[in-house]
Amino acid sequence: MSATTIPYEAPRRRTNWPRLLGRVGIYAALIVWTVIFLFPLYWTVTTSIKPKEAVIQGPKLFPWIDFAPSNAGWFPLLFEQGQRSAFVRHFQNTLSVSLIAAVCAVILGSLAAYGLSRFQYRYGPYDNTQIRNFFLAQLILPPAAVALPILLMFINLGLKDTREGLVLMYTIMNLPIVIWIMFDQFNAIPIELDHAAQVDGASEWGAFLRIVLPIAAPGLVAAYILTVVLCWNEYFIALVLSSTNAVTLPFMIAGQVTSQGVKWWSMAALTCAAIAPLLVIGVLLERFIVRGLTAGSVK
Repeated sequence: MSATTIPYEAPRRRTNWPRLLGRVGIYAALIVWTVIFLFPLYWTVTTSIKPKEAVIQGPKLFPWIDFAPSNAGWFPLLFEQGQRSAFVRHFQNTLSVSLIAAVCAVILGSLAAYGLSRFQYRYGPYDNTQIRNFFLAQLILPPAAVALPILLMFINLGLKDTREGLVLMYTIMNLPIVIWIMFDQFNAIPIELDHAAQVDGASEWGAFLRIVLPIAAPGLVAAYILTVVLCWNEYFIALVLSSTNAVTLPFMIAGQVTSQGVKWWSMAALTCAAIAPLLVIGVLLERFIVRGLTAGSVK
């Protein structure tokens, strides 16, 4: 007698329809959000290559389909001596002011955040919480409310229309954000590491510089990049404090609004050239930004 072998059939996997529909819904929402987020950038890029007639006529979305590309926006920026030299000068002002102000804000903000994280202060009814809230409350105050006294003060100090004046002002404006980011960073680092370093002979400064700061490097990078972006895009203070020598790129972009109308093609080309460095920085250092901004959010 020979035994009959019954073939083994693997059980069929049942489709988890609620989970599948949930994932499809999430991806669909992400795609819609991405399109909404990137559409202004796409509109700016296409406007920079539109001829003047296409800009005036109305919405035209697709190059080579709705309109023939033109160099009306980019030609003056790349090949006209006056426009190109003005852009280079304003780009240099924006670059130097943003980078230096971000360095100053990160240094001062890190020191303040470390002090608030590791030490207890009390000045009358004010303790660490009130001091930290005081710094954050500076973000509520609109720049227009203090523009006139700041302008008069900078004129008397000889800082109007100077890069140094913008660096000083941007450093003060961005300190609350740096303190907020770095405070969460330092709070996520156990204070026992500081004590262990001091037991091994390090001073408080040594523990801060050699132990805490390297661990908080993602937060430092995130705070620095965010500060650079905020300084780079700032317009109102630059409008109030600069006129000729320290004019930045947002001021130049707004200057495309003339008495004859708005040069949308030139404004779009200048905007693309201005945001290109920030896009490159964001793509290259995206992982540091995410790690720095989310540090301390999960305990």
